[in-house]
Amino acid sequence: MALAKLGVVVLDCPDPRALAGFYAEVLGGTVSGEDDWIDLDTPGGHPLAFQAAPNHVPPRWPAPDASQQFHLDLTVDDLDTAEKAVLALGAKPLDTEDRSRSWRVYADPAGHPFCLCAC
Repeated sequence: MALAKLGVVVLDCPDPRALAGFYAEVLGGTVSGEDDWIDLDTPGGHPLAFQAAPNHVPPRWPAPDASQQFHLDLTVDDLDTAEKAVLALGAKPLDTEDRSRSWRVYADPAGHPFCLCAC
């Protein structure tokens, strides 16, 4: 049984609405949201989100020594249970202190950030 299911792939970028519009043209779907966070609901049911990163530096490809600049949002039923499980698997906490939020940020064993998000 899986611990989590993939919620949304989030791309950091300087202009979330513009990048969402690009992907809406490529993939179809409906763009929604405001300001620093824009969602794209695609016809295939695989949502994308675009988060403002004012100092965004585009990734180089191929560049094994440079960030590809995205993170995964993983939807879970229980944040505390999922946190214990991912930490046991080798994740490292990055931003988990505020327990009132519905999400927490970790790094996978290779250092890529991901969020656990409450359903």
